Amino acid sequence: MIAPPQATLLIVDDAAENLALLGDLLYPTYRVLAANSGARALRMASGTPRPDLILLDVMMPQMGGYEVFERLRADPLTRDIPVIFLTALDSPEAELHGLTAGAADYLTKPIRPNLVLARVRTQLEVKLARDWLKDQNAFLEAEIARRMMENEATQAVAIRALAHLAETRDGETGNHIRRTQAFVSLLANRLRADPRFAATLDQGYIDLLTRSAPLHDIGKVGVPDAILRKPGALSAEERRIMQTHAHIGADAIALAQQDLERPLAFLTLAQEVARWHHERWDGRGYPDGLAGEAIPICARIMSLADVFDALVSPRVYKPALSLAEARAIIAAGRGTQFDPDVTDAFLADFTAFAAIAEGHRDLAAAPPQ
Repeated sequence: MIAPPQATLLIVDDAAENLALLGDLLYPTYRVLAANSGARALRMASGTPRPDLILLDVMMPQMGGYEVFERLRADPLTRDIPVIFLTALDSPEAELHGLTAGAADYLTKPIRPNLVLARVRTQLEVKLARDWLKDQNAFLEAEIARRMMENEATQAVAIRALAHLAETRDGETGNHIRRTQAFVSLLANRLRADPRFAATLDQGYIDLLTRSAPLHDIGKVGVPDAILRKPGALSAEERRIMQTHAHIGADAIALAQQDLERPLAFLTLAQEVARWHHERWDGRGYPDGLAGEAIPICARIMSLADVFDALVSPRVYKPALSLAEARAIIAAGRGTQFDPDVTDAFLADFTAFAAIAEGHRDLAAAPPQ
């Protein structure tokens, strides 16, 4: 790799004869800028064209080379420009000081032309390689970000498609997905402010939970239409069959995970939500009769979100309840059906939940009051 033939060099020296000598030496190969003071050097370094390399005299009046160097490093526009110190102090201590400060190289006066040319070429090659790697890294980071966005979009489409498959079985609409996702996100973010939940409900967890929430009823694809669409009350046997959708959905997600080299976090959450979102705080839910904090927090959040949406939405077996009626039912379930903390978060921000219910209501439904 060779340095670009038109690399720009900035020479900084208070002695005119040194500027002339270095300029004559370097000009045939490079674009050369010259500054006879530290202040002028700083202005030129941040201007256009930006130098690819600076040859900086250490001993100058008013603003010495080390101060100029510190200011160059403090400015985002100039901090990455390599600097070769020039000095008449020919001592190991002076050279060590310059290199320790962060200089790319150190040359002593009187200058030796061949050595200067060799050191300049070497530093420009190093800079060219560093810039190339920086560009490659930026490209790779952008490509990784693009692929991650594609993967997330693919996941979202797959989740939405599977959730719609379940919805078409029992007559629900896509707005059910939007509402429950919004309810889950709102509840989780509200609970996140509580120190007891902060360790679990970080932003990453909330994003995964919101993404996986639409799969909570995927198991309904395994329930017969005669039960899913029955307009009246279910018999005991029909209710038992309906309840199997919890483990059917969880088992289907678990089966899908078996084909992966390692589990996907959002599918693991989806599996927990699908299996346990009908558990109750008092242990009287299904399918496993879990109670209290034995129920994962993701399922406790999903439980309340799903019940509230069912209450304020029309179903084949019932009309939609008013917002006030639904609120009263949720409040009455505090500590029995629902986690008290999740219930309190819901009640404290009920206006926001009501706004979501009204903003994404099904077109065929009368607006809840």
